[in-house]
Amino acid sequence: MAEERGLQLPHKLSLEERKKLTVSGVAEVVSFEESAVVLRTARGVLLVRGQDLHLKTLSLDGGQVAVEGMVSALIYEEPRREGGFFTRLFG
Repeated sequence: MAEERGLQLPHKLSLEERKKLTVSGVAEVVSFEESAVVLRTARGVLLVRGQDLHLKTLSLDGGQVAVEGMVSALIYEEPRREGGFFTRLFG
């Protein structure tokens, strides 16, 4: 992955009319379904929810992904902290 090698791809989102999403800085397509796409980006895991989602462009060499369909939500997952309950609670 680019992040592990110390190279950080620039991360950018562009959403047109809730129908065409372009994302740069993508390291991996984790999963893909018509209702959800999960992308590992330079800024964390991005969950794209919607209907009739289709991958139109996939260029992981350049970190570019284009998704078409009706986008209903863009959600970044917070990374889970390592350690036990008290380590996560009191940091």
